[in-house]
Amino acid sequence: MQANGLTFDDSIQDGFPASKLFGQGTSYTYDDVIFLPGHIYFGAHEVDLSSHITRNIKLRTPLVSSPMDTVTEASMAIAMASVGGMGFIHYNNTIEEQVTHVSNAKTHTPGFVVQPAVLRPDATVVDLMDLKANKGFGSACVTDTGAVGGKLLGLVSSRDYDFVTDAHTPVTEIMTPVSDLETLSGAQASQESAMNAFKSCKHGKLPVVDGSGNLIALATRAVFKENSRYPSGGSPSIGPDGRLLVGAAVGTRDSDRERVRALRDVGNVDVVVLDSSQGDSTFQLEMLNHIKREHPNLDVICGNVVTSAQAARLIEAGADGLRVGMGSGSICTTQEVCAVGRGQATAVYHTARLAHTLGVPIIADGGVQNSGHIVKALALGASAVMCGSMFAGTTEAPGDFITVSGVRVKKYRGMGSLEAMTKGSEARYHSDTQNLKIAQGVSGTVRDKGSVRVNVPFLVQAVKQGMQDLGAKTLTEAHTQLYTGKQRLESRTGAAQAEGGVHDMHSYDKRAW
Repeated sequence: MQANGLTFDDSIQDGFPASKLFGQGTSYTYDDVIFLPGHIYFGAHEVDLSSHITRNIKLRTPLVSSPMDTVTEASMAIAMASVGGMGFIHYNNTIEEQVTHVSNAKTHTPGFVVQPAVLRPDATVVDLMDLKANKGFGSACVTDTGAVGGKLLGLVSSRDYDFVTDAHTPVTEIMTPVSDLETLSGAQASQESAMNAFKSCKHGKLPVVDGSGNLIALATRAVFKENSRYPSGGSPSIGPDGRLLVGAAVGTRDSDRERVRALRDVGNVDVVVLDSSQGDSTFQLEMLNHIKREHPNLDVICGNVVTSAQAARLIEAGADGLRVGMGSGSICTTQEVCAVGRGQATAVYHTARLAHTLGVPIIADGGVQNSGHIVKALALGASAVMCGSMFAGTTEAPGDFITVSGVRVKKYRGMGSLEAMTKGSEARYHSDTQNLKIAQGVSGTVRDKGSVRVNVPFLVQAVKQGMQDLGAKTLTEAHTQLYTGKQRLESRTGAAQAEGGVHDMHSYDKRAW
């Protein structure tokens, strides 16, 4: 090696190549390893993070949300795609419910509320008051079915009952009827048309209806004003159909074959992930073969895996992408309960090295607590990072906020928790409903984290700065440095990890942005 005319023996190079560090039989987490800096020849704004998550699907932002029932439904999928990533909608629900979430996300037009508050015609002022108290909605659409998709009858707000003395008054008596409302046609609804309508009519809400007068969405002045305050998330993730890219999880049971068909034919899902804590099974291979036979144009992500042997088996069977991680999630207890798994940094490196030679991208799933972990996952060979806890507790995550001891929180639970398995997710852990259930996860709460639309752009900027310090302008360049040995790493002692964090402070405020 030469530098400024001086020649150095390779034996005195700093750090180790990844092949040597991860070839010692030690299971490393992200915190156990550190990358040594490379040469910077570009600005952080020049870093290109675009990457494939399957053989055929490429994202501008290599971040995807986990298919957990407290993380990803339609709102999260929409938000993730809007900032260049992607959301995978969970399957701890009925086929119809999951298809509805996928369809809502696929048909979403940015700026519109696809799941507005809706009341039935027989609802009363009491119901409207409860809606405001429990969910914060000051108004609601009234349809004949009490749901989106029903015929729009009118719009009612909290101002409509200001002087109503009987709380049992039907909302149909105080609402603004549809005949007096200004609405948007679903076929022509766009951000521009909504903005123009708000400027001309001065109303706060504009229902969006189809040709038959059925409610399909709601445009609100507040949402458009709020979106204008978000940092720019760049261009959204758009599929070949011109719609947002949306993924969904499915199981490996016979009943899931009908779920896949409905997701593809009715929901127009772009990719499915076979959701299992241990993906190297005959069940997953059979489901993969079925999907490839019946839906040859549908990309399938398999997993979870943590070894090269597991990855090789699934790739050979036709997997378009792999999901890597076992027992590393913040709410997962698989390693503790089953004594099976692997440190996430080691798992990502070994599976990615094998998958890279076969042209199949991997998604690092679990163990991510900060932007530095994302940088490490990508630099160790991952093409994207799947986040659960980082996106739990956000505005777009399913569930309502509650206040506990003065702290605003949302529920977050592992899909292997007893609570989730009772609802139906035991299939993910190859569990038989007739047998005793053994938890491989926990349930709890996480603090309010704000909106994904705010957090992701900052996360992306932090990752770009990390890539700059590594001296890699693209993920392809980072992976090339990894496999050629140019990228150097070291393991960290406990003291080194402590030194790398905040220390020797009497008090401080730790905020990433």
